[in-house]
Amino acid sequence: MEAWRAHDLLWVSGLPDGASLPAWADSAWLQDAPLVVRRASTAPGRIPVGLRGMLRSERHACEVDAAAVVRRVTPEMLAHAPVADFSCAALDALRQVAPLLDATGWAWGPTGGVGFALASSLPVLRADSDLDLVLRIAAPPDAAQAEALRAIAATVTACRLDLQIDTGSGGFAYAEWAAGRAKVLLKTDRGPVLTATPWALA
Repeated sequence: MEAWRAHDLLWVSGLPDGASLPAWADSAWLQDAPLVVRRASTAPGRIPVGLRGMLRSERHACEVDAAAVVRRVTPEMLAHAPVADFSCAALDALRQVAPLLDATGWAWGPTGGVGFALASSLPVLRADSDLDLVLRIAAPPDAAQAEALRAIAATVTACRLDLQIDTGSGGFAYAEWAAGRAKVLLKTDRGPVLTATPWALA
C-alpha cells in the first residue's frame, strides 16, 4: 500500500510544479500550508495533490514527487488534535461528535478546512465552515453500525456535515448512502464510479 491516501496532508521541499502555480501559492504560503492528497491516477513516484489558499476560490491541482515529501499528517492524527484559542461551529461540532466516532472502532479524522487548520494553525476557518470527516469502513456496516452512523450524522446540527466513507478502494458521501439511493458516487483514483455496491469494487 502506498504511504499516502486521499485527504492526507503533506509538506514538501521546494515548490510543486514551479512556475505553474497560481500567484497566491507562493513560497511563503507553502512553507506553512500543507498539500492535500487527492484521488487521481499518476505515474509511479508522483503524488496527486491539491493546494488551497485562504479563500474558497483559491484551489489548484498538481502533482509532486514522493521524494520531496518531508512531513505527512493523516486525518486520524488530527482526530484529537489540540485546538488553538479559536472557536467556530465546525470545531465545536468536532468536539461533540468525537466520542461517538471513537465508539465505532473505525479509524476516522477531520478533513477539509478543519483538518487543514488543525494541521497548519493557519486561520482558514470561518463561522460558516463545514465539518468534513472521513471514516474508514472496509466492509458494509451491520444494523447496529448503521444506527451508530445515523446517530453521528444527527448529532451535528450547528454546521453542515460532510461525512465521507472510505472503503479502501474509494470514497463516497454518507448522505447519499443514508438517503437510500440505488447507487452512490464512489470517487476512486481512476475517476468517479456510480455503483450500487461501493464495497465490492477493488
